[in-house]
Amino acid sequence: MPGPDGFTYVVRGSDVVISHHGRVATTLRGGRAVDFLRDVESADDQELMARLTGNYRRGNERQARNHPRNRGR
Repeated sequence: MPGPDGFTYVVRGSDVVISHHGRVATTLRGGRAVDFLRDVESADDQELMARLTGNYRRGNERQARNHPRNRGR
């Protein structure tokens, strides 16, 4: 399964603007921006940005919903 791609980020003053395929996905401010800049140096930046923006689903949600242990939820 391919990992996330198409994310970029720009530092604007004390804010970090994360875009996905050219469209603004989220803006991080304050402590979250500082934490992001620290973490992006040591982690997979695409995966980190996908998690922060909520864009980390990969299409298997329907299968998981239909699994016997998840029925009735």
